[in-house]
Amino acid sequence: MATVRPFRALRPPVSLAPSVASPPYDVINTDEARELAAGNADSFLHVSRAEIDLARGIDEHSASVYEKARENLAAFEARGTLVRDAEPRLYLYAQKMGGHRQVGIVGCVTVDEYDQGVIKKHEKTRADKEDDRTHHIDVLGAHDEPVFLTYRAAAEIDAACAEIERQTPAYDFEMPDAVRHTLWVVGAERSAALAAAFSRVPTLYVADGHHRSAAASRVHAGRRGQPGEHDAFLAVIFPHDQMQILAYNRVVKDPRHRSPDELLAELRARLDVGETREPAPDAPKRFSVYVGGRWASLSVRRGSYDAEDPVASLDASICQDQILAPIFGITDPRRDKNVDFVGGIRGARELERRVDKEGFSLALHLHPTQIGELIAVSDAGMLMPPKSTWFEPKLRSGLFVHSF
Repeated sequence: MATVRPFRALRPPVSLAPSVASPPYDVINTDEARELAAGNADSFLHVSRAEIDLARGIDEHSASVYEKARENLAAFEARGTLVRDAEPRLYLYAQKMGGHRQVGIVGCVTVDEYDQGVIKKHEKTRADKEDDRTHHIDVLGAHDEPVFLTYRAAAEIDAACAEIERQTPAYDFEMPDAVRHTLWVVGAERSAALAAAFSRVPTLYVADGHHRSAAASRVHAGRRGQPGEHDAFLAVIFPHDQMQILAYNRVVKDPRHRSPDELLAELRARLDVGETREPAPDAPKRFSVYVGGRWASLSVRRGSYDAEDPVASLDASICQDQILAPIFGITDPRRDKNVDFVGGIRGARELERRVDKEGFSLALHLHPTQIGELIAVSDAGMLMPPKSTWFEPKLRSGLFVHSF
């Protein structure tokens, strides 16, 4: 059963929350972070992307970057940009993006339950990214960005959250991307009741943040026996029926430089190809392809994949097995330079731009992975192909920090 612990969050005063709140470290690059934080000394990017305060061109994985992050976090606390709550609490965090709204519990989950599989994963981590997050968290002495978890929705927890939402929130603001962020500080009694309710939830699932989860486990192993709350890590935990997953699309360069007609012929040999006016496919087992300046539809043929296998039946797996590997020779999409991945939030126009302007041969628009598929893969102890899910809205960083 799941353990969710209250903690003493470091968080900004109400007046500074919109200035502090920042995109996650892994959805922007250094140049974008530098531009977003320009003129804003309170931006949390000074912690999560500390290379922006050092010389241009510095290796973002150098020891000086991790040390600068530690210095900046200490400075935030010293000058009151972040203030530590007096007592351990859980927090309720709501996000509204267009017509979609999701409400999750902010707390700490345990490394032991991650190691034992109570917190299940569905993605293979990359060694370099895992090393980076391990060094960052260890030097920082804090989990500065939460892991995004989900669980099978429970009526008891839904009712408790609805009751908390009737109270006055600590924060309620909208960012320039039109996503609204609302945070409630949960009282001690309700925090205890929510923790008890989660103790009856059998499993938590990592939706986003596999490298942070793995890094938290490694930091705890390295500090075992030392004082501090390094045996737990920061998470926001949403019910499965509030998750919004967008497509995670692909753009591909053809090493053989075949023409659009030749590539369409290769696709026709494996899938049913038709016309379409809408780039986004309307159902699973369908793709759209942008090649030669126009979109076409691709439909997966019955019997061409193992429908009983929770991984092989994923659209991302079919894309890999029936298109990327046999047509383009891409057998390791994590490292092959001929494929790149584009989050669905960027839309079909971004796929067209990258083909028309950046020299990619074609773009593939996938149907979003379903949350039930993620749970089925995790429950089977299996792993999804890389870049199978793109969750929106993204959690904002800096609204709560767990230091240890």
